[in-house]
Amino acid sequence: MLGFKLDNKKDLNILCLGAHCDDIEIGCGGTILKIIENYKISHFKWVIFASNDTRKKEAAASAGMFLQDVASKEIIIKEYRDGFLPFLAAEVKDYFEELKRAFDPDLVFTHYRDDRHQDHRLVSDLTWNTWRNHLILEYEIPKYDGDLGIPNFYVPLEDKYIRRRNEILLKAFESQASKHWFDEQTFNALPRLRGMESVTRFAEAFFSRKILF
Repeated sequence: MLGFKLDNKKDLNILCLGAHCDDIEIGCGGTILKIIENYKISHFKWVIFASNDTRKKEAAASAGMFLQDVASKEIIIKEYRDGFLPFLAAEVKDYFEELKRAFDPDLVFTHYRDDRHQDHRLVSDLTWNTWRNHLILEYEIPKYDGDLGIPNFYVPLEDKYIRRRNEILLKAFESQASKHWFDEQTFNALPRLRGMESVTRFAEAFFSRKILF
């Protein structure tokens, strides 16, 4: 198993991209908490594309809790229509180009390229179209479609990161509480499986298409 570490001598610019309001938290929330605790952050940009009034407030609260220890941060929540991002692709692409002009990230978190949700796939595709010389990690979202792949990049996570991620999700996203899958058992399931695969208790796993050493 090959180890990889970010440069801890450099202040990092980090970009997180999520199609929907809880995607980033579910896909890479534990990893974000670990990075914030162990690395110096120059600027953290957190971008969500599809939301409505209720979910926008929840997402802002959630992101604020995740990034509470980050001095320089931007939380951007767009209001594109959920489920319709591919039909709004030109507008979404224009916004990606705005992001590229405004920010040069050291690390980008985005959706898994082969995710079965159309919004997720578009965000992933446009991430790769936009940032061609950057470290991109694609996170995974468990869902009804059963579209999990075979990731190749694992981040071991101590229990405290998983507990904190779950606490924020359950506290912030009250509108999702009635959904059958929105509970701590689901949130723990995939990190526990990826932990087993990486010989630890919990881990978040990613797809890394290209890494230059």
